[in-house]
Amino acid sequence: MDISSGDISVMVFRRIIRKDEGEFPVDSRMLSVLMEMDGRKNLGTIGKKTGLDMGTIRQVMAKLLRLKLVEPVESAISVLDQDFLNFLSQQLHLAVGPIAEVLIEDAVADLGYALYQFPSHRAAELVDLLARQIQREEKRTDFEQGMIKKLQEKDY
Repeated sequence: MDISSGDISVMVFRRIIRKDEGEFPVDSRMLSVLMEMDGRKNLGTIGKKTGLDMGTIRQVMAKLLRLKLVEPVESAISVLDQDFLNFLSQQLHLAVGPIAEVLIEDAVADLGYALYQFPSHRAAELVDLLARQIQREEKRTDFEQGMIKKLQEKDY
């Protein structure tokens, strides 16, 4: 797995229990990352908890992968749920009318995803992109305020 480039903050890893005996050169940063790793927390969350920046996390993870002490959790990236998508559609429809669905599909595609695979960590970016499509300022403000509350409720 190549973690040398791109956004690694959303990646999730879990520890591997090795059966072979031997010593592994583990420094304090590696140990603190390993201690936080549970197969559910992403690297961004682990970075915040350990106080390490993403550059350091990237170096640590490269070492841990080389030593075969961790492995990626492939299905760990959460996607937008149907409740959020319905609310988004409803709020945008109130602001721009029946073209809302087309705007959502276009925005999701512009960000490089399919609607059913849109990662929840990019929900605020999607909302911002859609808000820019609303011409009337009062409608845009209402849309943004409603969506901010929903983003907070969903913890996206």
